[in-house]
Amino acid sequence: MLRVVPPVPPLSAIEQFGLDVLLDLSRILVTAEGAVDGPSVSVVGASGGALGLAEARARHWGIQARDGMVTIERPLLTLAAELAGAAAEQRTEATDQYGRVPPGENALVRAGDERDPVVNRMALALRDATVAAAGRGLIALLAPWPEGKRWAMAMTHDLDVVALWPAYSALRLAQLLSHGDVARAGRVAAHATAALLRNPVWRAADQLLSVERRHGIRSTWFAIAGTPTPSSIWAGDVTYVPESPSARRILAAAAAGGHEVGLHGSFASFTFADVFKTQRSRLAAIGTAPLTGVRQHFLRMRPGVTHAAMVDAGFAYDSTFGFSERNGFRLGVADVVPVWDDQAKRTLGIDEAPFVWMDRALSKYRHVEDPGVWIADALAIASTVRQVDGLWTGIWHPNMDPALGFPDAPAAFEKLCSSLMSESPWATTLGAAVAWRRARRQARAVGATASGEIRLRAPAGETRLALEGPDGKPMRHQPA
Repeated sequence: MLRVVPPVPPLSAIEQFGLDVLLDLSRILVTAEGAVDGPSVSVVGASGGALGLAEARARHWGIQARDGMVTIERPLLTLAAELAGAAAEQRTEATDQYGRVPPGENALVRAGDERDPVVNRMALALRDATVAAAGRGLIALLAPWPEGKRWAMAMTHDLDVVALWPAYSALRLAQLLSHGDVARAGRVAAHATAALLRNPVWRAADQLLSVERRHGIRSTWFAIAGTPTPSSIWAGDVTYVPESPSARRILAAAAAGGHEVGLHGSFASFTFADVFKTQRSRLAAIGTAPLTGVRQHFLRMRPGVTHAAMVDAGFAYDSTFGFSERNGFRLGVADVVPVWDDQAKRTLGIDEAPFVWMDRALSKYRHVEDPGVWIADALAIASTVRQVDGLWTGIWHPNMDPALGFPDAPAAFEKLCSSLMSESPWATTLGAAVAWRRARRQARAVGATASGEIRLRAPAGETRLALEGPDGKPMRHQPA
């Protein structure tokens, strides 16, 4: 266990957020105040110091282990908080054509480190230092995920296309021909022609659900809940109504298979709580399960401001943080973290489950047509996630279908699911992953029994929390 020594002077709000994130990601079991003896963590140095990412790496993250004590330099807390909280993106006024913050404003992109979950690396250094400081003393870690799993994966699907599919096929054909890919265009034309008498959108969704059922995957489907207009259709935003028979059929099949449905916020939602509320209610009325999650269409958001509107609308988590034109760790995190409001200098009461891989980042923005390259990239990101016992959240669009322009996509999705599941993740919905992480974050050691078992305080109803030693072997505990 680890005792947190109150620093002098006290931590600023952003420093406290940084410390909380590092402790949470480290999985070190923290003691309730005055509960159990163990090594201590102490923050040293003056507030206000700046620390760049390269310098932090060179300094071994400014974390040191001494006999029974771990010290963390204050500037590291600010660095961790600013990365995990997207502080630079909240402070900039730069926008692209969709009102999004451009990737170049991201601190990790600027440093060339967006392919590494650097905040998780800091947390691992804190864990290692704590183990070293404890010596032969007792150290307990919280198991990373339920069911004895060492990492987790959340497959997600953004339901962008339901109606007007021939128009998407035509646009895709034009794109392929403009790139000189005549052979692929011919295959797409043949598939689209064959699909004229049936619904390729339903077939594509049903195929995804079938693959996931075979592999034991529970996914999350984000659906749009607006009303199409000529301008929204032209912009590629709202192109279908969720109450349509086609949309209902897909969402009902997802729900029946034990999958989760969340809101894919339209352009109109952006920073407006009333629009979020209307769309959330409209989508919830179609099914029976409550909607707890949201992801913005085209990733259109203003960090912090959009999240505050999401909170007002009653969402528990967001999964918009991620890159549109590259894959990687936009927050430096392969996990779930609270959302930071840099203007108010506080967390917002909503969690962020950032996605780390998306099919269209390569196929659309990088013009990579070979699905083998997409899958190799997804698995490379997953390998990095496993190194930090983290969460891989990926996006596979249901419109990646032969009739809609991607003749090799179905086989690629099968390979992706098979390869990911071969590494034994906890394959779950985003809502379940967020709920688990919230519970794990609240766990505290409140004492020990006469036989030396740790008394663990956990949220009411959560019985899956487990403890382990630094060697990964299970440790016995009793509920407090």
